[in-house]
Amino acid sequence: MKKNYVSNSQESVRMFKSNLLEGLSKVHFTVPLYIFIPVIGFCVYESIQKAIGTITFFELFVFGLFIWTFVEYIMHRFVFHYMPPDKPWAMRMHFIFHGVHHDYPSDAKRLVLPPSVSIPLATLFYFLFNAILPPNYIWGFFPGFILGYLFYDISHYAIHHFNFKGNIWKKIKQHHMLHHYQDPGKGYGVSSPLWDKVFRSDFLKK
Repeated sequence: MKKNYVSNSQESVRMFKSNLLEGLSKVHFTVPLYIFIPVIGFCVYESIQKAIGTITFFELFVFGLFIWTFVEYIMHRFVFHYMPPDKPWAMRMHFIFHGVHHDYPSDAKRLVLPPSVSIPLATLFYFLFNAILPPNYIWGFFPGFILGYLFYDISHYAIHHFNFKGNIWKKIKQHHMLHHYQDPGKGYGVSSPLWDKVFRSDFLKK
């Protein structure tokens, strides 16, 4: 297998000539919390106003969390790692969205999705799920989905910068480090290895 370029630098290369675009490509890992925790709070408030019921809310919330794990896997595997060598535009998009992270995994400013990407994606998913779900069910489902996204983003930062003592977190970190340093064609689940096991893209671990 061809050895990929990996830098241990705390910073990475410049991706855009435009200072504005370059600035939009970097973000502190706490920024998603400031943006999306209020979204979760608003959804909870709306669920109370629409009287969907406590049990229904929690069922939808857990379902939203579960669906996020699947979306995370699908996006990481088929969107972030879409890089056909015969399509220069796709290779460029891959580098912007994800390849730069594989080349510079220690860059703290490119470990969570910048608002320029996360907000449009969240908006698209909101309208998609709202069109699919029964009326008002979005207010229970969407906060669970968004919490799953926040857990993914923050855990991704932690995996790269924190040393864990708990066995579960150690296994999650090992899973992602193998994706970076052993085989980027496996281990697409970041916050959970569940779908790697289902779709047989997991690593053989001791």
